[in-house]
Amino acid sequence: MTLLQLKYIVTVAAAGTISEAAKQLYIAQPSLTSAIKELENELGITIFKRTNKGILLSAEGEEFLGYARQVIEQTNLIEERYLGKTPVKHQFCVSTQHYSFAVEAFVELLKQYGGEEYDFRIRETQTYELIEDVAKLRSEVGVLYLNSFNEAVLRKTMRENDLKFHRLFIAKPHVFVSTFSPLAKKKIVELDELATYPRLSYEQGEHNSFYFSEEILSTLESKKDIMVSDRATLFNLLIGLNGYTICSGVINEELNGKNIVAVPLAVDDYMEIGYITHSKVRWVNLELCISKL
Repeated sequence: MTLLQLKYIVTVAAAGTISEAAKQLYIAQPSLTSAIKELENELGITIFKRTNKGILLSAEGEEFLGYARQVIEQTNLIEERYLGKTPVKHQFCVSTQHYSFAVEAFVELLKQYGGEEYDFRIRETQTYELIEDVAKLRSEVGVLYLNSFNEAVLRKTMRENDLKFHRLFIAKPHVFVSTFSPLAKKKIVELDELATYPRLSYEQGEHNSFYFSEEILSTLESKKDIMVSDRATLFNLLIGLNGYTICSGVINEELNGKNIVAVPLAVDDYMEIGYITHSKVRWVNLELCISKL
């Protein structure tokens, strides 16, 4: 296995076809196909599945691609640092539950470490997909929360995928409401005061278990439930319908707007906000990125 072969794999995966990758790499298509086949034979895995419509990454290939990208990225950093090569386009991906503070941290990360060229990505996504992103090395970091209700299930899922959880901070439960809501004027909100208001939550797709919910107390009954898939829609509905969502209470007026406020919720619970990483992966520049989260 060579660095060149790893570069071939990364390029083919990005290009989507062998022919396009061959053009980008300035080599003949048969030579590229042969190099990939040799690597697959050496490793005893199938990286790409050949179909009538082109090639697709296999499950093994998707995992291998994550490791290949890691090696290429670290090699680029070494060459840039010690061989004086032109700075490379730095790459970094974060998958997160729908937290505005994660977006704020991502902005600061780009400002400080982006450089002249970069390919940084942030995915606000469902909890299970977030875990899967880090497990399959599509993302270096995943941001989520644990509490007494979901911790056993999520930690088991993380162990099964060789993931580690790192605590960032402990947050007390709050509700996000519109400044126009009667609840916005309260110093603290009781659970029974929420009964007449619509409850907004993030949908979790195929893994719509209470354990994967982004909101604590998700098992409590609610007369009015609305599920959404993105943060902008949730905030618009908070304002338009006088709804609420249960959250960490961390809010940024510049990102969330002036019409959303966080009010403490009178419950004996907590949200342990943290990030997950793959236990088998060591990223040279990961600590710099995490410091911004």
